[in-house]
Amino acid sequence: MDEEYHMTEEERIGLELEKETKRKKGKKTALIILLVLLGIAGFFIVLAIITASQTEHRKPVIYFYPETRTEIFVQLDFDGKLTTTYPKYSDGWKVTAEPDGTLTDTEGQKYNYLYWEGISDAEYDMSEGFCVKGSDTAEFLEHALDKLGLTRREANEFIVYWLPLMESNEYNVISFQKEAYTDGAKLNINPCPDTVIRVFMTWYGNNNPVEVKEQELTAPERKGFTVVEWGGSEIQ
Repeated sequence: MDEEYHMTEEERIGLELEKETKRKKGKKTALIILLVLLGIAGFFIVLAIITASQTEHRKPVIYFYPETRTEIFVQLDFDGKLTTTYPKYSDGWKVTAEPDGTLTDTEGQKYNYLYWEGISDAEYDMSEGFCVKGSDTAEFLEHALDKLGLTRREANEFIVYWLPLMESNEYNVISFQKEAYTDGAKLNINPCPDTVIRVFMTWYGNNNPVEVKEQELTAPERKGFTVVEWGGSEIQ
């Protein structure tokens, strides 16, 4: 206080200017930090919106049933981004398939099916389908998957994957997609199969019943070398 009391007027003015300069610098730094934080937050908000608008293709699995032991090469032309594959997809899958569906890769590892998941910008039509009580979902899927050509084993694996996500809903609105799915996830298989069955279910939970035009469910007859795929997507 004594030093400041003996300051000249010019020194006092200089000190005040120095303090004011520091205050402005502090405010400017705080503003820059705030803008950076807002920019980061905005980035993640936009990322979340983009991600939410994409369709997640969950657990498509592919079974192969040749008439005799057959070496098979499979390529997936997916209009999106693959997020998970097993066995690892690298420009295709190469496996040997047995008539019972057992697959063996080039390293001798055995599999029941090929598995993949991915995200895309696909949009699916839900104008035809079914509105099913959550408590009736298992029974509905048993009948629907039979009409769509799945065996009991394939249907069982489908149901035990999806049922835990669906049965607790009041209602489920369900539609089985055709070209809207297959055109965006083409399978190129060599040798070419005689029969291909691809079941892709889109659905969403709802608190109230929804009126929807009932969808007709059909399947080709299994004959010769048969390939079966099932998967699905919860519509957000």
